[in-house]
Amino acid sequence: MSQPPVETLGALLPAGRLITDPDAMDAYARDQTYAAPGKPAAVVLARDTADVVTVMKWARQHLVPVVPRGAGTGLAGGATATDGCVVLSLARMTAIQEIVPQDQLAVVEPGVITADLDRAAREHGLMYAPDPSSHEISTIGGNLATNAGGLRCVKYGVTRDSALGLEVVLAGGRVIRTGGRTVKGVTGYDLTGLFVGSEGTLGVITAATVRLRPAPADAPVTVLASFGSLTAAGAAAAAIMGAGLRPSLLELIDRATLRAIDDYRRIDLDADTAAVIIAQTDGPECPAAELVRHCEEAGAEFAAASTDEAEAAALLEVRRMAYPAAERLGNCLVEDVCVPRSRLPEMMERIERAAARHDVRVMTVAHAGDGNLHPLFVFDRGLTGPPPPVQAAADEIFTAAIELGGTLTGEHGVGVLKRPWLDGEFDPDTLAVHRQIKQALDPDGLLNPGKAI
Repeated sequence: MSQPPVETLGALLPAGRLITDPDAMDAYARDQTYAAPGKPAAVVLARDTADVVTVMKWARQHLVPVVPRGAGTGLAGGATATDGCVVLSLARMTAIQEIVPQDQLAVVEPGVITADLDRAAREHGLMYAPDPSSHEISTIGGNLATNAGGLRCVKYGVTRDSALGLEVVLAGGRVIRTGGRTVKGVTGYDLTGLFVGSEGTLGVITAATVRLRPAPADAPVTVLASFGSLTAAGAAAAAIMGAGLRPSLLELIDRATLRAIDDYRRIDLDADTAAVIIAQTDGPECPAAELVRHCEEAGAEFAAASTDEAEAAALLEVRRMAYPAAERLGNCLVEDVCVPRSRLPEMMERIERAAARHDVRVMTVAHAGDGNLHPLFVFDRGLTGPPPPVQAAADEIFTAAIELGGTLTGEHGVGVLKRPWLDGEFDPDTLAVHRQIKQALDPDGLLNPGKAI
């Protein structure tokens, strides 16, 4: 009697790589969303590129879907398992293979934790700039898969801006290398840019050459401003960016989020504050006094700058607590629309109106300097998905973002949660080109099926 396919995969891999126990697999089947995962046939804990090649060759032979994943911190359902798939975990590929200070680059495996790479770079007077709120638990591979942004991207760019080159295993097991170690390079198509943000649907990233940047010589100056209206806070952010200032961080938190955080950790902020802006500047090209001035001119009730590092750390921790604080209140649909910076105040108003019209609880935080808003819709924990009022409010917000010249997602990715709205952002010909690229690189549709496109 022949072995079932999943057992033949186990025979091809080193011992300890394959998991088939249903209870053990459950931890690898989902991400941070409410999206219900399918039941995988197996989980592979890859340790090196050779393991990934083995899985991809076997998957092509048996026509078995493969769902790549990192730490599972995604917020769009992009790493959720599909029925009968092999979940390919890259979280144990954790080597920082090189740090080359003179070239300001590093070569890393996909399971490296984002904050760990930054800490390693700082030993050489450098930093890894991308800074998602989940930086202490998210992996470089996951950040590359979604083109993650984060708090510092207002000045230093998103993950794609720090990706110089990749090693990628394609469907069927071929290994290609894109980009390189140079700052410039225009030979051929930009394959590195293509794979970054592709959510594991075109290939599996097994190594990355990433750009490092000089770490600021001095501690950043932090600005805190509070506002009596959400629209005024949005106007302050738009004014700062419109003036050509480039803070290293420009974040916005609304009243509902502040109250949830206060209930969670007692931050002692004024309960009547409608919104706060937290900004930082790490260079003389963006004077803190100018940030304070723009906040005051937009109507800030309070605005002040501080060089106290402990205060700065506490304020950034407040921002990072937004999602955990919301999770305590129920299931969360965490959205990720992005609009032109000048349209940020209007987008704030549209979110407030949608929440009121449909009587749903929406908590909004934003990478305000990028026009990237994260409305968090909170709904009853006993439900398996968002109820109709939440879906209606989300639909209204997605529509508003596109109407204002924006996009459905700035950094979380499409995953499974955003796919129903793709037709609203892409015209038929543009969407067809996306699908043609997918067909060319994954003709059997085995890589992360049902995600992104």
